[in-house]
Amino acid sequence: MIEQDTIKLLRECDAGIKMGIASIDDVLDHVTSENFCKKLTDCKEEHEQLQGEIQKLLDKYQDDGKNPNPIAKGMSWMKTNMKLGMEESDATIADLMTDGCNMGVKSLNKYLNQYKAADETSKDITKRLIKLEEQLAIDIRQFL
Repeated sequence: MIEQDTIKLLRECDAGIKMGIASIDDVLDHVTSENFCKKLTDCKEEHEQLQGEIQKLLDKYQDDGKNPNPIAKGMSWMKTNMKLGMEESDATIADLMTDGCNMGVKSLNKYLNQYKAADETSKDITKRLIKLEEQLAIDIRQFL
């Protein structure tokens, strides 16, 4: 049970991180503020670092991880491009990123509660990812 919950939790974190990185990549070229760009770039680097930790653990369990749901990813891409098409501004990007962070925090907390038997290392990574998402949402409020 512990191993199964651990793998499932790591998979969800893996998918969430991939979604977060893709979302940042989708908007980075549209950001005009140097400070905002740095915050997004720094957050992306922290996501990539956590992704490396998750991948090592998944390798230990001989698991390939999980990609984001293609429908969710497609909907996110469409929403981003539609909103940026209507108004390309740092405020629009901050709004989109805040929504994404909030959805990530909500999902990760749900999975943390769902996979209670996961090992402490996996739970710790999940909590660090939640903190990262929460902090980004706070850091970019000034651009809303």
